[in-house]
Amino acid sequence: MDKIAKILIILPCFNEEQSIGNILQQLKNINLPNCEFIALPVNDASTDNTLSEIKKHSDHYLDLPQNLGIGGAVQIGLKYAHENNFDIAVQMDGDGQHPPLELIKIITPILSNETDVCIGSRFIDKEGFQSSFLRRTGIKFLSALIKLRCGQTISDCTSGYRAFNKKAIEECVKYYPKKYPEPESALHLIKRGIHIKEVPVKMDARDGGTSSISGFRSIHYMLKVSWAILVVK
Repeated sequence: MDKIAKILIILPCFNEEQSIGNILQQLKNINLPNCEFIALPVNDASTDNTLSEIKKHSDHYLDLPQNLGIGGAVQIGLKYAHENNFDIAVQMDGDGQHPPLELIKIITPILSNETDVCIGSRFIDKEGFQSSFLRRTGIKFLSALIKLRCGQTISDCTSGYRAFNKKAIEECVKYYPKKYPEPESALHLIKRGIHIKEVPVKMDARDGGTSSISGFRSIHYMLKVSWAILVVK
């Protein structure tokens, strides 16, 4: 009998009352042979009815007493995965941008031992929501910085749709950036010998709520993340 792979789906949520219930319902329909899926919404001290929506659809969740930001919420989920001996942890947004069925594409390379981390990229096949021109330009700039630092191209370095095997989970438990973590964490992992692969996925526009990166925050984001990439050891 083949070993059952335990897969934790981490959903960091801050004010996602409009989308999280539908996502949790869709995740209940995910099925893959020899895989056990458990969804773990992480309520990051939301100020709306996110927690109530989570409770309607799941008895399995974490409710943080204060806002940690997406990186802190994801790391809490990764620590849970580590402490409870999950084989794979998947990070996906709670705002509806990441179609649940697409996660099979992300975990398949890990199940077949092709990689330690698999990132879902919207820019390989260019299907689905592609974001604005300015944001795509910013992503290309950050990808160029990462390649400069480690020699590897990651086309969608800001993608929060990603999966980690046990080796990568253990490394992320030691360190994971608290805010805007995706580009910096990718470089951090590569420099510690963690193999990263990208696969094409289709993403959607967010299903309600407000992006944490807009207006003047986008300038702050680019400055902070660019600096973080340049100083990662």
